[in-house]
Amino acid sequence: MYAKCGCLQEAKTVFDQMKFRDIVSWTSMISAYGMSGQGYSAVVLFSEMQDSGLTPDSIAFVSVLSACSHAGLLDQGWYFFKLMTEQHKISPRVEHFSCMVDLLGRSGQVEEAYNFIRQMPIEPSERVWGTLLGACWMHSNMNIGLLAADHLFQLAPEPSGYYVLLSNIYAKAGKWENVTTVRSIMKSKGIKKMAGASNTEINNQVYTFLAGDCSHPQSKAIYEKLYVLVRKMKEAGYVPETHSALHDVEEEDKECHLAVHSEKLAIAFTVLNTEPGTPIRITKNLRICGDCHIAAKLISQIAEREIIVRDTYRFHRFQNDLACLYFGLGPLGTTIASAIFVSRDGILDKVILIVSVSTVSGPRSGQWTYLALAEAPKFF
Repeated sequence: MYAKCGCLQEAKTVFDQMKFRDIVSWTSMISAYGMSGQGYSAVVLFSEMQDSGLTPDSIAFVSVLSACSHAGLLDQGWYFFKLMTEQHKISPRVEHFSCMVDLLGRSGQVEEAYNFIRQMPIEPSERVWGTLLGACWMHSNMNIGLLAADHLFQLAPEPSGYYVLLSNIYAKAGKWENVTTVRSIMKSKGIKKMAGASNTEINNQVYTFLAGDCSHPQSKAIYEKLYVLVRKMKEAGYVPETHSALHDVEEEDKECHLAVHSEKLAIAFTVLNTEPGTPIRITKNLRICGDCHIAAKLISQIAEREIIVRDTYRFHRFQNDLACLYFGLGPLGTTIASAIFVSRDGILDKVILIVSVSTVSGPRSGQWTYLALAEAPKFF
């Protein structure tokens, strides 16, 4: 229950106090770490479970593979997949294959993910092809994206999300005629795009916001507060990620679209209507965009609030002294770096740097992940 509410520390406290832990208890805690993006903690806990004498089952492997996927732990993901199939002789189910496709896709290895699907011993499901399509959108791979979309429209021709993803792939490539064609197909089939909505709860009442929402009685105050927050964000170095706004409009108009995303409105509303220091919890029915992820991190620092956003994929936690790790992605042959900044009393104290290095040739081809802890003055 705590884990599903994003209360990871409380979940761990209950877990630590348990006198008897079965495979379900361990798997639940591993899954909780994975859903919060703490893949390394999930991997460590999985190892502790094995050391306790328990044998992981099929569901436990789904949890740890999913955790590796959310944190971008490619090597560890492959290790656990082989551990499951070769040592424990567990036949992979569609959930395991989907995790591996997601892991490869998030790591930028879209072609490898597609080849992995083609070699699956079972028929790929809608979930598998949907995961690949999401990776194609993330890494702007239109060719494989079209193949994935073709399979999806045969398996599940009704869900609007796949049409929207395909439309967004075309939009990122600047192919606006194709975007119009996809939208026309949706209209002809009576398929409507799901509106992005963000919810927040105050005093046992749930408030829902849509992008550009002006229906709330406090709309004027909400937008005024949001304007102040955005101004302070820009003073802190914020630059809107306009590629998150997939519209055929000028950059300035894209910035306006981003400024009124539903999660930003929900956060501004909660800041207005709760006491200073009160945690802000937001749930969203779609995936949080990159711009809102950055905005939530900065607003957490400006307002000195813990912000927890639950989207369709996972929890994103932002706090004044600890920011949500945002997994950076890039193609093979690149170095990808992410950092966690830790402060004490508002002063930067430590930087945890995670660097993933990928190469495509040579005697040391492959991928490695390094974890380093540096004192802030030395780091800078």
